[in-house]
Amino acid sequence: MTEHRVGIIMNGVTGRMGTNQHLVRSINAIRAQGGVAAADGTRIVPDPILVGRSASKVEALAKQHGVARWTTDLDAALADRNDAIYFDSASTGLRAQLIRRAIDAGKHIYTEKPVATTVEDALDLYRRAERAGVRHGVVQDKLWLPGLMKLQMLIDSGFFGRILSLRGEFGYWVFEGDWQPAQRPSWNYRKEEDGGIIVDMLCHWRYVLDNLFGGVKRVMCIGATHIDERWDERGVRYAATADDAAYATFELEHGVIAQINSSWTTRVRRDDLATFHVDGTLGSAVAGLTDCWVQPRAMTPKPVWNPDIPQTIDFFGTWQKMPANRSYENAFKAEWELFLRHVVDGGPFRWNLLEGAKGVQLAELGLRSWAERRMLDVPPLTVGSEQ
Repeated sequence: MTEHRVGIIMNGVTGRMGTNQHLVRSINAIRAQGGVAAADGTRIVPDPILVGRSASKVEALAKQHGVARWTTDLDAALADRNDAIYFDSASTGLRAQLIRRAIDAGKHIYTEKPVATTVEDALDLYRRAERAGVRHGVVQDKLWLPGLMKLQMLIDSGFFGRILSLRGEFGYWVFEGDWQPAQRPSWNYRKEEDGGIIVDMLCHWRYVLDNLFGGVKRVMCIGATHIDERWDERGVRYAATADDAAYATFELEHGVIAQINSSWTTRVRRDDLATFHVDGTLGSAVAGLTDCWVQPRAMTPKPVWNPDIPQTIDFFGTWQKMPANRSYENAFKAEWELFLRHVVDGGPFRWNLLEGAKGVQLAELGLRSWAERRMLDVPPLTVGSEQ
Protein backbone atom coordinates (compact mmCIF):
# COMPACT_ATOMS: atom_id res chain seq x y z
CA MET A 1 0.00 0.00 0.00
CA THR A 2 1.31 3.44 -0.94
CA GLU A 3 2.52 5.68 1.88
CA HIS A 4 1.90 9.41 1.96
CA ARG A 5 4.72 10.97 3.98
CA VAL A 6 3.84 14.15 5.90
CA GLY A 7 6.75 16.05 7.40
CA ILE A 8 5.97 17.74 10.73
CA ILE A 9 8.09 20.43 12.36
CA MET A 10 7.51 19.82 16.07
CA ASN A 11 8.62 22.88 18.04
CA GLY A 12 8.74 22.87 21.84
CA VAL A 13 8.36 19.12 22.36
CA THR A 14 11.06 18.93 25.03
CA GLY A 15 8.41 20.05 27.53
CA ARG A 16 6.23 17.61 29.48
CA MET A 17 3.10 17.89 27.33
CA GLY A 18 4.97 18.07 24.04
CA THR A 19 6.99 14.96 24.81
CA ASN A 20 4.36 12.75 26.42
CA GLN A 21 1.11 13.61 24.70
CA HIS A 22 2.18 14.85 21.29
CA LEU A 23 5.41 13.01 20.46
CA VAL A 24 5.14 9.70 22.32
CA ARG A 25 1.39 9.05 22.59
CA SER A 26 0.36 10.70 19.33
CA ILE A 27 2.92 10.97 16.52
CA ASN A 28 5.08 7.99 17.48
CA ALA A 29 1.97 5.92 18.20
CA ILE A 30 0.59 6.79 14.75
CA ARG A 31 3.91 5.84 13.16
CA ALA A 32 3.96 2.56 15.06
CA GLN A 33 0.54 1.59 13.73
CA GLY A 34 1.60 2.32 10.16
CA GLY A 35 -0.01 5.74 9.85
CA VAL A 36 -3.66 6.58 9.26
CA ALA A 37 -5.83 5.89 6.22
CA ALA A 38 -6.35 8.67 3.69
CA ALA A 39 -9.46 8.95 1.53
CA ASP A 40 -7.65 7.51 -1.52
CA GLY A 41 -6.56 4.38 0.35
CA THR A 42 -2.98 5.45 0.96
CA ARG A 43 -1.47 5.57 4.45
CA ILE A 44 -0.59 8.97 5.91
CA VAL A 45 2.69 8.50 7.78
CA PRO A 46 4.01 11.40 9.89
CA ASP A 47 7.74 12.13 9.67
CA PRO A 48 8.66 14.49 12.53
CA ILE A 49 11.64 16.77 12.92
CA LEU A 50 12.10 17.89 16.53
CA VAL A 51 13.03 21.52 17.15
CA GLY A 52 14.38 22.88 20.43
CA ARG A 53 16.68 25.54 21.79
CA SER A 54 19.01 23.11 23.59
CA ALA A 55 20.91 20.83 21.23
CA SER A 56 21.68 18.32 23.95
CA LYS A 57 18.05 18.08 25.09
CA VAL A 58 16.49 17.79 21.66
CA GLU A 59 19.11 15.31 20.44
CA ALA A 60 18.61 13.14 23.52
CA LEU A 61 14.84 13.26 23.05
CA ALA A 62 15.14 12.26 19.40
CA LYS A 63 17.43 9.32 20.20
CA GLN A 64 15.27 8.15 23.09
CA HIS A 65 12.15 7.98 20.91
CA GLY A 66 13.64 6.85 17.62
CA VAL A 67 13.22 10.11 15.72
CA ALA A 68 15.85 10.49 13.02
CA ARG A 69 15.65 14.26 12.53
CA TRP A 70 16.22 17.10 14.99
CA THR A 71 17.55 20.66 14.90
CA THR A 72 17.94 23.88 16.86
CA ASP A 73 17.54 25.96 13.67
CA LEU A 74 13.83 26.72 13.31
CA ASP A 75 14.41 28.98 10.29
CA ALA A 76 16.08 26.15 8.41
CA ALA A 77 13.26 23.79 9.32
CA LEU A 78 10.64 26.26 8.10
CA ALA A 79 12.56 26.70 4.84
CA ASP A 80 12.41 22.98 4.04
CA ARG A 81 9.58 22.43 1.57
CA ASN A 82 9.50 18.73 2.39
CA ASP A 83 7.87 19.47 5.75
CA ALA A 84 4.24 20.50 5.44
CA ILE A 85 3.06 21.04 9.04
CA TYR A 86 4.30 23.32 11.79
CA PHE A 87 3.29 22.20 15.29
CA ASP A 88 3.80 24.49 18.29
CA SER A 89 3.90 23.55 21.97
CA ALA A 90 6.53 26.11 22.94
CA SER A 91 5.90 28.90 25.44
CA THR A 92 2.60 30.77 25.22
CA GLY A 93 4.21 34.19 24.98
CA LEU A 94 6.18 33.27 21.84
CA ARG A 95 3.47 31.23 20.14
CA ALA A 96 1.81 33.91 17.99
CA GLN A 97 5.03 35.19 16.46
CA LEU A 98 6.27 31.65 15.76
CA ILE A 99 3.00 30.69 14.07
CA ARG A 100 3.17 33.84 11.93
CA ARG A 101 6.61 32.78 10.72
CA ALA A 102 5.29 29.33 9.91
CA ILE A 103 2.33 30.74 7.99
CA ASP A 104 4.66 33.01 6.03
CA ALA A 105 6.68 29.89 5.16
CA GLY A 106 3.52 28.24 3.78
CA LYS A 107 3.17 25.61 6.51
CA HIS A 108 -0.10 24.14 7.70
CA ILE A 109 -0.56 24.99 11.39
CA TYR A 110 -1.41 22.75 14.31
CA THR A 111 -0.91 24.28 17.74
CA GLU A 112 -1.41 23.97 21.44
CA LYS A 113 -3.46 26.55 23.26
CA PRO A 114 -3.74 29.32 24.18
CA VAL A 115 -2.99 30.18 20.55
CA ALA A 116 -1.96 33.70 21.60
CA THR A 117 -1.97 35.98 24.62
CA THR A 118 -4.57 38.40 23.20
CA VAL A 119 -7.72 38.03 21.09
CA GLU A 120 -6.31 40.48 18.56
CA ASP A 121 -3.26 38.27 18.04
CA ALA A 122 -5.37 35.13 17.90
CA LEU A 123 -7.69 36.60 15.24
CA ASP A 124 -4.69 37.86 13.31
CA LEU A 125 -3.35 34.30 13.13
CA TYR A 126 -6.68 33.08 11.78
CA ARG A 127 -6.86 35.80 9.14
CA ARG A 128 -3.26 35.20 8.04
CA ALA A 129 -3.80 31.45 7.77
CA GLU A 130 -6.95 31.93 5.72
CA ARG A 131 -5.27 34.43 3.38
CA ALA A 132 -2.30 32.11 2.94
CA GLY A 133 -4.56 29.17 2.16
CA VAL A 134 -2.92 26.93 4.77
CA ARG A 135 -4.90 24.46 6.85
CA HIS A 136 -4.99 25.03 10.58
CA GLY A 137 -6.09 23.34 13.77
CA VAL A 138 -5.92 23.84 17.53
CA VAL A 139 -5.54 21.14 20.17
CA GLN A 140 -8.92 20.66 21.87
CA ASP A 141 -8.08 17.33 23.43
CA LYS A 142 -10.76 17.10 26.11
CA LEU A 143 -13.44 16.52 23.47
CA TRP A 144 -11.94 13.06 22.89
CA LEU A 145 -11.64 12.03 26.53
CA PRO A 146 -13.64 8.83 27.15
CA GLY A 147 -15.63 10.43 29.98
CA LEU A 148 -16.70 13.40 27.88
CA MET A 149 -17.44 11.21 24.86
CA LYS A 150 -19.77 9.19 27.09
CA LEU A 151 -21.41 12.45 28.17
CA GLN A 152 -21.83 13.38 24.51
CA MET A 153 -23.53 10.05 23.84
CA LEU A 154 -25.95 10.67 26.72
CA ILE A 155 -26.75 14.13 25.34
CA ASP A 156 -27.28 12.80 21.83
CA SER A 157 -29.56 10.01 23.10
CA GLY A 158 -31.80 12.44 25.01
CA PHE A 159 -30.93 10.85 28.36
CA PHE A 160 -30.95 14.17 30.24
CA GLY A 161 -34.20 15.55 28.86
CA ARG A 162 -33.73 19.29 29.17
CA ILE A 163 -30.26 20.04 30.55
CA LEU A 164 -30.44 22.39 33.53
CA SER A 165 -26.92 22.86 34.81
CA LEU A 166 -23.32 21.72 34.85
CA ARG A 167 -20.88 21.74 37.77
CA GLY A 168 -17.25 21.16 36.94
CA GLU A 169 -14.36 20.57 39.32
CA PHE A 170 -10.84 20.57 37.95
CA GLY A 171 -7.50 20.50 39.69
CA TYR A 172 -5.25 19.09 42.36
CA TRP A 173 -2.58 20.24 44.79
CA VAL A 174 0.56 21.38 42.98
CA PHE A 175 3.40 21.21 45.48
CA GLU A 176 5.08 24.48 46.28
CA GLY A 177 8.52 23.08 45.51
CA ASP A 178 10.11 23.29 48.96
CA TRP A 179 9.16 19.97 50.57
CA GLN A 180 8.55 18.18 47.28
CA PRO A 181 9.26 19.13 43.64
CA ALA A 182 6.31 20.79 41.90
CA GLN A 183 4.41 18.86 39.23
CA ARG A 184 4.10 21.90 36.98
CA PRO A 185 6.75 24.30 35.61
CA SER A 186 7.39 27.48 37.57
CA TRP A 187 6.42 29.79 34.68
CA ASN A 188 2.80 28.71 35.24
CA TYR A 189 2.87 30.81 38.43
CA ARG A 190 4.48 33.94 37.00
CA LYS A 191 2.10 36.42 35.40
CA GLU A 192 5.04 38.11 33.70
CA GLU A 193 5.68 34.85 31.83
CA ASP A 194 2.03 34.48 30.75
CA GLY A 195 1.22 32.05 33.54
CA GLY A 196 -2.07 31.71 35.39
CA ILE A 197 -4.88 29.20 35.55
CA ILE A 198 -7.51 31.50 34.01
CA VAL A 199 -5.53 31.85 30.79
CA ASP A 200 -4.74 28.13 30.86
CA MET A 201 -8.10 26.58 31.68
CA LEU A 202 -10.81 28.93 30.39
CA CYS A 203 -9.53 28.16 26.88
CA HIS A 204 -10.40 24.51 27.60
CA TRP A 205 -13.77 25.27 29.13
CA ARG A 206 -14.79 27.36 26.12
CA TYR A 207 -14.57 24.48 23.66
CA VAL A 208 -16.01 21.95 26.12
CA LEU A 209 -19.05 24.14 26.83
CA ASP A 210 -19.55 25.26 23.23
CA ASN A 211 -19.36 21.75 21.81
CA LEU A 212 -21.30 19.78 24.42
CA PHE A 213 -23.71 22.07 26.22
CA GLY A 214 -24.28 25.26 24.21
CA GLY A 215 -22.51 28.46 23.30
CA VAL A 216 -21.22 30.59 26.17
CA LYS A 217 -23.24 33.81 26.45
CA ARG A 218 -21.96 35.36 29.71
CA VAL A 219 -19.14 34.82 32.19
CA MET A 220 -18.43 35.81 35.76
CA CYS A 221 -15.05 34.80 37.16
CA ILE A 222 -13.10 35.33 40.35
CA GLY A 223 -9.44 34.43 40.39
CA ALA A 224 -7.07 34.06 43.31
CA THR A 225 -3.38 33.63 44.05
CA HIS A 226 -3.75 31.41 47.09
CA ILE A 227 -0.06 30.46 47.32
CA ASP A 228 2.06 33.56 46.79
CA GLU A 229 5.48 31.99 47.24
CA ARG A 230 6.92 28.92 45.50
CA TRP A 231 10.26 27.27 44.66
CA ASP A 232 11.40 26.80 41.07
CA GLU A 233 13.16 23.92 39.29
CA ARG A 234 16.52 24.95 40.79
CA GLY A 235 15.11 25.13 44.30
CA VAL A 236 15.13 28.95 44.31
CA ARG A 237 12.25 30.70 46.08
CA TYR A 238 10.22 33.08 43.92
CA ALA A 239 7.09 35.22 44.16
CA ALA A 240 4.06 33.55 42.60
CA THR A 241 2.37 36.42 40.76
CA ALA A 242 -0.20 34.52 38.67
CA ASP A 243 -3.62 33.22 39.66
CA ASP A 244 -3.58 29.59 40.83
CA ALA A 245 -7.37 29.20 41.20
CA ALA A 246 -10.42 30.38 39.28
CA TYR A 247 -14.09 30.19 40.24
CA ALA A 248 -16.27 30.82 37.19
CA THR A 249 -19.98 30.85 36.34
CA PHE A 250 -21.17 30.74 32.75
CA GLU A 251 -24.58 31.33 31.21
CA LEU A 252 -25.04 29.17 28.13
CA GLU A 253 -27.54 28.95 25.35
CA HIS A 254 -30.95 27.44 26.21
CA GLY A 255 -30.73 28.67 29.80
CA VAL A 256 -28.06 26.19 30.95
CA ILE A 257 -25.96 27.40 33.91
CA ALA A 258 -22.39 26.10 34.24
CA GLN A 259 -20.12 26.53 37.24
CA ILE A 260 -16.52 25.37 36.93
CA ASN A 261 -13.85 25.61 39.61
CA SER A 262 -10.24 25.33 38.42
CA SER A 263 -7.53 25.05 41.03
CA TRP A 264 -3.92 24.06 41.52
CA THR A 265 -4.45 24.52 45.26
CA THR A 266 -7.07 21.88 46.09
CA ARG A 267 -6.78 18.36 47.46
CA VAL A 268 -8.81 15.82 45.54
CA ARG A 269 -11.76 14.00 47.10
CA ARG A 270 -13.85 13.15 44.05
CA ASP A 271 -13.86 10.54 41.30
CA ASP A 272 -11.12 12.07 39.13
CA LEU A 273 -8.87 15.10 38.65
CA ALA A 274 -11.64 16.62 36.55
CA THR A 275 -15.34 15.85 37.01
CA PHE A 276 -18.42 17.24 35.27
CA HIS A 277 -21.80 16.85 36.98
CA VAL A 278 -24.71 17.39 34.59
CA ASP A 279 -28.31 17.66 35.83
CA GLY A 280 -31.31 17.34 33.53
CA THR A 281 -35.05 16.90 33.90
CA LEU A 282 -34.87 13.18 33.07
CA GLY A 283 -31.53 12.24 34.59
CA SER A 284 -28.09 13.24 35.79
CA ALA A 285 -24.54 12.13 35.05
CA VAL A 286 -21.07 12.64 36.47
CA ALA A 287 -18.18 12.22 34.05
CA GLY A 288 -14.51 12.01 34.89
CA LEU A 289 -11.65 11.75 32.43
CA THR A 290 -12.42 8.12 31.59
CA ASP A 291 -15.58 6.98 33.40
CA CYS A 292 -19.14 8.22 33.63
CA TRP A 293 -21.87 7.48 36.19
CA VAL A 294 -25.58 8.01 35.58
CA GLN A 295 -28.75 8.35 37.64
CA PRO A 296 -32.04 8.38 35.66
CA ARG A 297 -35.14 10.07 36.99
CA ALA A 298 -36.84 6.79 37.93
CA MET A 299 -33.84 5.72 40.03
CA THR A 300 -33.39 9.00 41.92
CA PRO A 301 -33.52 8.53 45.73
CA LYS A 302 -35.77 10.66 47.92
CA PRO A 303 -33.70 12.26 50.68
CA VAL A 304 -35.38 14.06 53.57
CA TRP A 305 -33.55 16.86 55.39
CA ASN A 306 -32.89 15.92 58.99
CA PRO A 307 -29.55 17.07 60.39
CA ASP A 308 -30.22 15.40 63.73
CA ILE A 309 -29.59 11.84 62.50
CA PRO A 310 -26.79 10.34 60.39
CA GLN A 311 -27.50 10.13 56.70
CA THR A 312 -29.00 6.75 55.80
CA ILE A 313 -28.67 6.94 52.01
CA ASP A 314 -25.46 5.84 50.34
CA PHE A 315 -25.59 8.51 47.65
CA PHE A 316 -22.58 7.18 45.74
CA GLY A 317 -24.18 3.75 45.68
CA THR A 318 -27.29 5.02 43.89
CA TRP A 319 -25.38 5.76 40.67
CA GLN A 320 -24.67 3.33 37.81
CA LYS A 321 -21.34 3.25 36.00
CA MET A 322 -21.64 3.31 32.22
CA PRO A 323 -20.16 0.19 30.59
CA ALA A 324 -17.06 0.32 28.41
CA ASN A 325 -18.77 -0.76 25.20
CA ARG A 326 -15.99 0.47 22.93
CA SER A 327 -12.29 1.28 23.04
CA TYR A 328 -11.02 4.85 23.14
CA GLU A 329 -7.86 6.32 21.65
CA ASN A 330 -5.60 8.74 23.47
CA ALA A 331 -7.44 12.07 23.17
CA PHE A 332 -4.45 13.92 21.69
CA LYS A 333 -3.80 11.12 19.18
CA ALA A 334 -7.44 11.09 18.08
CA GLU A 335 -7.33 14.75 17.08
CA TRP A 336 -3.88 14.42 15.49
CA GLU A 337 -5.27 11.70 13.21
CA LEU A 338 -8.17 13.93 12.19
CA PHE A 339 -5.83 16.82 11.43
CA LEU A 340 -3.47 14.67 9.37
CA ARG A 341 -6.43 13.50 7.28
CA HIS A 342 -7.55 17.12 6.94
CA VAL A 343 -4.15 18.17 5.60
CA VAL A 344 -4.05 15.36 3.04
CA ASP A 345 -7.74 14.99 2.12
CA GLY A 346 -9.06 18.51 2.69
CA GLY A 347 -12.61 19.08 3.85
CA PRO A 348 -13.73 20.97 6.96
CA PHE A 349 -11.87 20.95 10.27
CA ARG A 350 -13.93 22.79 12.83
CA TRP A 351 -11.34 22.89 15.63
CA ASN A 352 -9.37 25.65 13.93
CA LEU A 353 -7.63 28.91 14.79
CA LEU A 354 -10.95 30.77 15.02
CA GLU A 355 -12.09 28.30 17.69
CA GLY A 356 -8.75 28.85 19.41
CA ALA A 357 -9.42 32.59 19.38
CA LYS A 358 -12.74 31.98 21.13
CA GLY A 359 -10.84 30.34 23.98
CA VAL A 360 -8.53 33.34 24.28
CA GLN A 361 -11.58 35.63 24.24
CA LEU A 362 -13.16 33.79 27.18
CA ALA A 363 -9.90 33.88 29.14
CA GLU A 364 -9.59 37.64 28.52
CA LEU A 365 -13.17 38.21 29.62
CA GLY A 366 -12.61 36.01 32.69
CA LEU A 367 -9.65 38.16 33.74
CA ARG A 368 -11.64 41.32 33.08
CA SER A 369 -14.61 40.00 35.03
CA TRP A 370 -12.31 39.33 37.98
CA ALA A 371 -10.81 42.83 37.76
CA GLU A 372 -14.19 44.58 37.41
CA ARG A 373 -16.09 42.27 39.79
CA ARG A 374 -19.02 41.80 37.41
CA MET A 375 -20.61 39.46 34.89
CA LEU A 376 -19.71 40.15 31.25
CA ASP A 377 -21.40 39.31 27.95
CA VAL A 378 -19.48 37.07 25.56
CA PRO A 379 -20.20 38.60 22.14
CA PRO A 380 -19.99 36.57 18.94
CA LEU A 381 -16.41 36.49 17.76
CA THR A 382 -16.15 37.13 14.04
CA VAL A 383 -13.17 37.45 11.76
CA GLY A 384 -13.52 41.22 11.61
CA SER A 385 -14.07 41.63 15.36
CA GLU A 386 -11.69 43.71 17.41
CA GLN A 387 -13.08 42.32 20.71
